[in-house]
Amino acid sequence: MHALGYRITFAEPDIYDRARHRDWPDGQDPEYAQCPMYHSREELDWHLRRARQADLIIKHSGIGSEDDYIAAAVLDAAAAAPAQRRPRVAFWDVDAPHTLSQIHADRAHPMRALLPSYDYVLTYGGGPVVSAAYLALGARQCFPIYNGLDPDTHFPVASELRFASDLTFLGHRLPDREHRVNHFFLDAARLAPSRRFLLAGEGWQGIRHPANVTLGGFISPRQHNALNASARFVLNLNRDSMAEVGFSPPTRIFEAAGAGAAMISDAWAGIELFFEPGREILLATSAESVASYLDEVSPEAAARLGQRAYQRALAEHTYARRARRLDRLLHCAQATALAA
Repeated sequence: MHALGYRITFAEPDIYDRARHRDWPDGQDPEYAQCPMYHSREELDWHLRRARQADLIIKHSGIGSEDDYIAAAVLDAAAAAPAQRRPRVAFWDVDAPHTLSQIHADRAHPMRALLPSYDYVLTYGGGPVVSAAYLALGARQCFPIYNGLDPDTHFPVASELRFASDLTFLGHRLPDREHRVNHFFLDAARLAPSRRFLLAGEGWQGIRHPANVTLGGFISPRQHNALNASARFVLNLNRDSMAEVGFSPPTRIFEAAGAGAAMISDAWAGIELFFEPGREILLATSAESVASYLDEVSPEAAARLGQRAYQRALAEHTYARRARRLDRLLHCAQATALAA
């Protein structure tokens, strides 16, 4: 979006030790955005007053602090701006299945009353199921803006012996992911005792696992390219909620494709919009199917699979393309508003 001429401010609360774990040193900002952190309601309100001068104000889901307050405050900030300069307001949901389940379970959920006042809802995935659910709740418009590949961040590199495996899975241990890891990954390892498996991510230490599984622990994002490039196959597993609604490609699937890795994924609706099953990605329905791929697909064939996924991601799924889609949506919405 910055490359298209947008000036971006991304304000977030200093919670969960975020300031200490930022990607940029010494409080610096990236070249593409100003990224202030606020520490109080007063500082938050200052940013909201400043947002009246923007063209678009975005409320993200799951900020982790004062979410209900901000959901209403961004609308108030827009309403307080001069009529001829009123910002548009969007709700950008990065976990739509979770948000929608909360709204449906609570008749008094604040977003029920607020959604019709937002100009549009943007989601990181979910496709037609999520869009229909939001429209039924009164949203004016709902558009998916899917995850994608940043080829400047994720790209092919040389493999590293320390990350070598027949199958690698990278993901933190979460309740709605663990049973999928147990089945598709750990059970597959038991079925293929001669193969090497690498389970990376936080929270897996101390679990029971076969002897052919190595626990990699936390892997720095700077090492993800080498991790993906060193595996014969990279396993993608969607969280339960994302798999149920479909059309929700996680970031990891594009990271792996960017490194040219051959991928095995659990099957979910809409995956063919992103990668062609059998040609660019392999789909697994069980631990047995994962193990059979490890036996039947040669390293050479796996490399060709990964190369095709890499080319598809570069051609159709870069964040530059996602940004152009959002830019078109914003301008179309503006044109519609002016015409009305």
